[in-house]
Amino acid sequence: MSKFLSYILFIGFVVGAGLIAGITNMPGDWYQSLQKPFFNPPSWLFGPVWTTLYVMIGVAGARIWQRSPKSAAMQLWFAQMAFNLMWSPAFFGLQNPELALAVIAGMLITIVAFMVKARPIDRISTLLFVPYLAWVAFASVLNLSIAWLN
Repeated sequence: MSKFLSYILFIGFVVGAGLIAGITNMPGDWYQSLQKPFFNPPSWLFGPVWTTLYVMIGVAGARIWQRSPKSAAMQLWFAQMAFNLMWSPAFFGLQNPELALAVIAGMLITIVAFMVKARPIDRISTLLFVPYLAWVAFASVLNLSIAWLN
């Protein structure tokens, strides 16, 4: 597979899957009725942030795929994607912040593990995950706060 095609496929998969997960699990009235912490970002911020992160996640995935497709780093990339795509259905779909908290904990662990395993293969892929790790860490605190307040 050419490098260009792998970038297109990985970015397309991540952005597309994220879009489907988001559209099929919209926040809705239930979410609006929840008590939220003072640091809850405005709703309009989530779309641009996640789209940017999804592109970066896709690029990192393509880079690792090109360099070491059968590596532990690549397996962890797919694992973190699985957790990522389970979070919206757990939180919004099932309306279960506690279950979503368990999912996001798994996501954090696999993000960090990916970064550790990816670093010797491709430092840029590791760096592409830094904003993702920061956002998911923040989202974890937000998820925990919503679970606690409700």
